[in-house]
Amino acid sequence: MTGANSPLPPQLRTYLTVPSLNELWAAVRARLERNGRQITGVVAVDLDEIGADHLSGLLGRTVEPGLARRIKLTDLDAALRRSAAGQGLISIVEILNGRPVTDHAAAREQKQEQWSRVWQQLDAALAAAGLADAAWVPAWIAGLRRTGILTRAGADAADRALHHAVTALEILLPVAAEPSGTLELANLATRATGNAHGLDDTSLASVVLLRAAAHALGRPIPATTTDRRNLWLALGVATDTVSGTVLAWRLRPPGTDRWSQMMRDRAKLGLITHLTLHELDQAGAVDFAPPEQTVFVCENPQVLQAAAHAGIAQPVLCLSGNPASVGTRLLRALVASGNPIRYHGDFDWPGVAIAGRILTLGATPWRMSAADYRAAVARLDTDHAVALSGSPVPTDWDPALAAAMSKHMLAVHEEFVLPDLLVDLRSATPRA
Repeated sequence: MTGANSPLPPQLRTYLTVPSLNELWAAVRARLERNGRQITGVVAVDLDEIGADHLSGLLGRTVEPGLARRIKLTDLDAALRRSAAGQGLISIVEILNGRPVTDHAAAREQKQEQWSRVWQQLDAALAAAGLADAAWVPAWIAGLRRTGILTRAGADAADRALHHAVTALEILLPVAAEPSGTLELANLATRATGNAHGLDDTSLASVVLLRAAAHALGRPIPATTTDRRNLWLALGVATDTVSGTVLAWRLRPPGTDRWSQMMRDRAKLGLITHLTLHELDQAGAVDFAPPEQTVFVCENPQVLQAAAHAGIAQPVLCLSGNPASVGTRLLRALVASGNPIRYHGDFDWPGVAIAGRILTLGATPWRMSAADYRAAVARLDTDHAVALSGSPVPTDWDPALAAAMSKHMLAVHEEFVLPDLLVDLRSATPRA
């Protein structure tokens, strides 16, 4: 029997645990833990008369009270083995304190070895995933080391989280680079971790994964639930199927299925529909608009609302800013069916960044040229002249647009050019 599980005669326990000896046992423990549990050296302790008396009785020799009395650990060990305890110094200290005497140097070495294995296994996993030479990897790893996110969790938990994160990144980064569909978070988690909840919000695996994604995509480290949801979206992942919506006006799927008929009925009734990813999943593989029907897409709900009030016959979708997964899926489906998509958004840096992402899905610009911007700026009055803020964003569809915006440094929001947009929607022959 060893340590705290070994019996100690009650009378001896009482004798050894008088308050006057507390400093002795604390000093002995500290020395043993520094010594690597070797019973060597001495401790210097202050002893009052009671402590000196009890220690004298234990050692079998007189110990005088006073300051910094030097006691050899070998003497204590031998005395305890001769006593009714019949056990050595380390066992007695563990019994008295109720916890093991730790070899601090060995524990540090073991911990260092564990963390060395964690980082080595991370490097091996990145290499196996084809990510070892990715430009973002060093900054990601440096951030994990610096912030202590993994250290607080422990080596075993860190190793699991990193393995799951790299597995997920191997799935996601090609999707983010060349979007081809939308994954649900639970499905991704099942594939990467074997558990549908393995990438739940703020889990260690999702935290380290999203930090990697932020570095890979050149985005800030997410700090809020909204930040994390938007970063998942950029990776092609829907955190749920019901919260993200796209507003639809006069969308008339031509199919004979019940959902398509319902959508045509809503269009006839002049109702705006809030489509969710869940609803698109339920609708299944349908055409969302008649063949070759142009679908107009805006950023601001006020544009779609104005189209509804004006009784516009053309289908209009509103993404309400950066498209949620449902908007992305719907646009891809329309493009795949051969429906022309015309997109208009705000003339500010976030707005043209969104436009760039929408156009990569197969849409074409709708009044989003440098000439359109300059014409709108010329009409701005002091009530609508809002200064541009943020960093400039390239406008690959018309590089002159970014140059014009940098020159004038004024934002033009969609609602300001609403009359022009309604003209296009009424004529169904939009300008480029």
